[in-house]
Amino acid sequence: MWLIDSSIGRKVVMSVSGIALILFLTFHASMNVVALFSAEGYNMICEFLGANWYAVAATIGLGALVVVHFVMAFILNYQNRKARGNNAYAVTNKPEKVEWASQNMLVLGIIIILGMLLHLYNFWYNMMFAELAGIAGPFDTPKPSDGYAFIEQTFKQPVYSVIYVLWLIALWFHLTHGFWSAMQTLGVSGKIWFNRWKMIGYVFSTIIILMFLAVVVKFSIFAA
Repeated sequence: MWLIDSSIGRKVVMSVSGIALILFLTFHASMNVVALFSAEGYNMICEFLGANWYAVAATIGLGALVVVHFVMAFILNYQNRKARGNNAYAVTNKPEKVEWASQNMLVLGIIIILGMLLHLYNFWYNMMFAELAGIAGPFDTPKPSDGYAFIEQTFKQPVYSVIYVLWLIALWFHLTHGFWSAMQTLGVSGKIWFNRWKMIGYVFSTIIILMFLAVVVKFSIFAA
């Protein structure tokens, strides 16, 4: 199958999965913003997205997208290094027009994966998984559907706030490059639209990250 066997096919798979993940981040950021205004409203969303079949199916699908996206990234990075051969580790001047994010996408991806694992532990494990498995936490642990309490509990700890800020910065760099790169791979970024997609990617990625950051700042600094 050319989508897996060819380099171009792998880039297409990585681009499509990346766009799907950006759409999920857009939904997730929009959902989180609700917590800035209403604990009840946010918990209603958490309850709706709890241990229901559609939420579980979506979670499995999301996990598959993440695995596919980063597996393809590792394969393509390995192919690029192999193609360069003995020049892979040669000391050369960095091209002036190549973005820093473009040269460090794999490193950024690893940071994002590590942050994602921490995020899954802080929220998904204590909420959806706990509800599915019937796990009861310590006496002071909020009930699985009380997402607002988990946000408060997480970001009242300064170390978590700092880690999440660093994670979101890495995610911003990854998104700003990945957005226009995906469009270019899918053939919708010609000479005219190349710079336009870059600008759209910067603006859109910045808005998403600021939405996430607003929650971290609110609950780490301004929470009662």
